[in-house]
Amino acid sequence: MSILDEIAAIIGPDRILTDRDAAPYVTDWTGQYAGTPLAVLRPGSTQEIAGIVKIANATRTPIVPVSGHTGLTGATMGQDALMLSVDRLNTIHNIDTQARTATVGAGVVLSSLHDAADAHDLIFPLTFGARGSAMIGGVLSTNAGGVNVVRYGNTRDLCLGVEVVMADGRIMNLMSALHKDNSGLNLRQLVIGAEGTLGIITAAVMKLKSKPKAYATAMVAVPALDNALTLLNTLQDASGGAVEAFEYMPRSYVDRHMTLFPDARAPFDQPYDINIMVEIGATATHDATPGPDGEIPIAALLENTLGAMMEDGQVLDAVIAQNEAQRTEMWARREAAGEVAVKGGIFVNTDVAVPLDKVATFETQLTPKLKAIDPDCQEVIVSHLGDGNIHHTTFLKRNDPDVMAAMVEAVEDVVQDLGGTFSAEHGIGLSKLETMRRRKDSVALDAMRAIKAALDPNNILNPGKVIPSA
Repeated sequence: MSILDEIAAIIGPDRILTDRDAAPYVTDWTGQYAGTPLAVLRPGSTQEIAGIVKIANATRTPIVPVSGHTGLTGATMGQDALMLSVDRLNTIHNIDTQARTATVGAGVVLSSLHDAADAHDLIFPLTFGARGSAMIGGVLSTNAGGVNVVRYGNTRDLCLGVEVVMADGRIMNLMSALHKDNSGLNLRQLVIGAEGTLGIITAAVMKLKSKPKAYATAMVAVPALDNALTLLNTLQDASGGAVEAFEYMPRSYVDRHMTLFPDARAPFDQPYDINIMVEIGATATHDATPGPDGEIPIAALLENTLGAMMEDGQVLDAVIAQNEAQRTEMWARREAAGEVAVKGGIFVNTDVAVPLDKVATFETQLTPKLKAIDPDCQEVIVSHLGDGNIHHTTFLKRNDPDVMAAMVEAVEDVVQDLGGTFSAEHGIGLSKLETMRRRKDSVALDAMRAIKAALDPNNILNPGKVIPSA
C-alpha cells in the first residue's frame, strides 16, 4: 500500500489532489515560489490531520501546511512533499460575546471572522489587504501584523489558545480562553510564528474587541517624518491611545499606485513627499455622539489637532474623510500595497522594522547604498509608521542574482546599524533563510535548532524553512 493509499483510507480519495487538480495550491501569491508536491491533502478534521501526520512521520515524508497562500516568503512551497491544506477546517465554532472570544478552525478566512464578529457588534482587529483569502492558521503561523498593530498588537497579542498536531501525530490541546496562565512554558507562543515547523495549528481561541462607534480618518501631508511622529503622539495622548492606523506612503508609493490604478484619485490636489493615513476609532459613547453642532467629538479632535499643527507648519495639507465612501477610498490606497510593492517588474522585497524615530534615517542611509549597487534602481516604500515596520521594495531593470543579493545585504546592514530587525511581519520561509544565517544571534539559532530537533526529530514538518541548517 502506498502512502497515498494509506492517507486515502483516512480522508477519502477525493480529498487527495494531484497533477492539474493540485495546481491552485502549489503556487504562492507572488508567483515566485512553485513546487511539485507529492499531493495536496484536504482533511476535514484535527483527527484526520493527526492520522496523516502519523503516517508522514513513520515514513519520514515531508509535510507542508498551507492556508490561504497569501505569504510572501515561500514558506508554503511543497516540492516533493505532502501539502496539507487546512481550508476545510473553516468552522467558526463559537462567538462568546461576554468573554469576547471566538473559537475557530484554522481554515476560517480572516474576513469571515470579521463578519461574524461584526454581527455581534464586535471586531476581530487583525486586518490587511489579503483578508479575503488569508486564513487563521496562516496568520497564526506567521504572527501576522497588518495595519492595526499600533492599537491592538500582532496576532500573538490576539490569541488566547491553540490546538496543534505535533510531528508524531499527537494532538496538543492548548485551547484555553484564559488571559493568565503561568502553568509552565508558553507553548502557544512557541508555535505561533513557527510557520508550521513545530506543529500544525488546527484551531484557535482568538480575542475580540469592542467595535468602534465612530471613526475619524484622514490623509495628512507633513514636511518630515518627525512631524508625523509628533502628530501620532499628540493624537495618542488626546484620544487615550485610540489611534488604530498610522500609515506612511511616500511620493514613490503614491506615484506607483496611480500608475497601477489609473482610476484612483490622488490623495491631495498637489503631490507631497510624505503622506500619512491616520485613523482613530472611538469606542466610548461620548467620543462618538454628535454634539449640538452635529460634530462628532473624535472627528473634532482630529480636525483640531491637524489645524493646530498646520498653523505651526508641522502639517502641510490634510483631507479628512467626510463619509464612509471617502474613508473606503483612503483605505483602498493603502490596501493596494501588495500590488504596489511586488507586481509589475523585477524586484527585491524586504519587510523590516526599526525604532519609530529611525524610519527617516533608514531611508536616507539606504538610498545611496542601493544606488551605488545599481544607479537605475527604483525604490518604493510603505510603512506601518505607528509600529516602525517598513516594507521596502527595489525595482530593477534586469534579473541579476548578485545585484539582488547585494541589495538585500545593504538593507540588512542599515537595519542592523539602527537596532532593527530584518523580519517584521511576513515571516522567514525560504526567502530569508540566508539572512537568518547572517544576522540572527548564533546562540538563538542553536536554541531554535535544538527545539526543532526535540519536537520534530525526523524533520518532516515544513523542512528547510525558517531555521537555517547549522
